Amino acid sequence: MITTLLEREAKSLKILLILLLIPLFGSTMYAQQKFKVVLDAGHGGTDPGNLGNGYYEKNIVLKIVLEVGKYLEKEKDIDIIYTRKDDTFIELHERGNIAQKSKADLFVSVHCDAFGKSEVYGASTFVLGLHRSDDNFEIAKKENQVIFLEDNYKENYGGFDPNSPESVIGLTLMQEEYLDQSLHLAALIQANFVDNLKRKDRLVKQAGFLVLRNTFMPSVLVETGFLTNKTEGAYLNSEKGQKEMAKAIYDAIITYKKQIDKNTVVDIPPPVEKPNKTEPEKRIIKGVDFKVQIASSSRKLNTEPYNFKGLRGVERLKIGAHYKYFYGKTSDYNEAKKLQQEARNKGFDSAFVVAFKGEEKISVSDALKL
Repeated sequence: MITTLLEREAKSLKILLILLLIPLFGSTMYAQQKFKVVLDAGHGGTDPGNLGNGYYEKNIVLKIVLEVGKYLEKEKDIDIIYTRKDDTFIELHERGNIAQKSKADLFVSVHCDAFGKSEVYGASTFVLGLHRSDDNFEIAKKENQVIFLEDNYKENYGGFDPNSPESVIGLTLMQEEYLDQSLHLAALIQANFVDNLKRKDRLVKQAGFLVLRNTFMPSVLVETGFLTNKTEGAYLNSEKGQKEMAKAIYDAIITYKKQIDKNTVVDIPPPVEKPNKTEPEKRIIKGVDFKVQIASSSRKLNTEPYNFKGLRGVERLKIGAHYKYFYGKTSDYNEAKKLQQEARNKGFDSAFVVAFKGEEKISVSDALKL
């Protein structure tokens, strides 16, 4: 009897505690929308990819992608979408469409490289951009030639010519908004290849890959190594090599997600309807400036409203070789969230809140602790 009474009191206390905590932790009581990653195994079906040393690129990259998927499937807050899970030919534009329809947060395309000289080896990671060298153009051209296997390639790609550097320029404009995030993910992947697996560093590069054209999200194309190199080809064709490369890609995705989570705040509906529509209280953080990052570009744009869909007061800041564009500036976090929504309403769907303490960028979560 005494035990039953104590259990009832404990249960009542637990319920009371939950009710008291709801106003404090409101949004965290609801599960966040899962982080979606599209994994794209290059080539497939009638398109074998490169055949260096008799290996089939399409088979190797599929095995690597499926291994990445196995790792990611253990993460409860991540959804995985595959462009292919078997030996199927998927058109380049359809790979992008799969990513768009799923509203993915990341797109990762995996390939193997080839070269006329067998001594060339090493791994590289690409983002969409203008060719910085003839070598980059040649790599992209080989991957883009796949469109000629498609029945309606003229209809799907308009006047695009894989053999023309000029055709690539138009591909990069829509992806500028995601360039910063794409470069960040690419750098994480490349660092894992070089530091953890001791692969030769062929750097993070920009090139005009068609498969990245319609992926309006952070996107990378990974060239895991050269099948035309006897040693590297054998490594990539081995179970050991495929698992190691997959683990390196997986680790980079997890690191990227953790860093993004620290610097962005996901909007989640409150658990209960508010009794009135009064304005939220101010949440002023002294010594911190909140801004809304709306774009990142390699181009220096005039900050007039006509360049930013009518938004006024856009600030441009050069960081490294790229320019970041911020909308608004306030020490009130709730006001910053309003500015974020304004930017999204204007079409900057990936706009997110960032925080600065003086000239130093800090995570939003750290800023809110202040």
